[in-house]
Amino acid sequence: MKTTTGKWNIGVGLWVMAAFMIYGFVLIYLRDFAPGKAEWIASYSTGKHFEARLAHVHGNLFSLLNIVFGFLLMKLPLKENMAKWASWLALIGLLMPLGILGEVYLGLPYYFVLVGGLSIFAATVLLGVAVVQMKQAS
Repeated sequence: MKTTTGKWNIGVGLWVMAAFMIYGFVLIYLRDFAPGKAEWIASYSTGKHFEARLAHVHGNLFSLLNIVFGFLLMKLPLKENMAKWASWLALIGLLMPLGILGEVYLGLPYYFVLVGGLSIFAATVLLGVAVVQMKQAS
């Protein structure tokens, strides 16, 4: 039985990873070339600089997790209901790094970060349970 559950995790994971790669170039610009780069460097471990790096790292990590989850969801014979829940929870997990950016640049509340973090955690646990419950191929 072929399934397309996980296809969106791979596609969206790749798109979001590309976006956070571009954001990495923005951070390099701010560190090395932008006017006021000395102030940016001085705030390396505090404030917006720290939050921006946190978003960059988590954005790429959660994108990679979505790619891996998507691949596993498409290839392993998992229960369809559990696979779909794991897929959606992993996608919702992308709210964490996007929420960090929203906090830094738009002043949004931290709720997106919490929802995304809890969601990617739940997706990980659920996928683990689904793999353990997977039927052996005969």
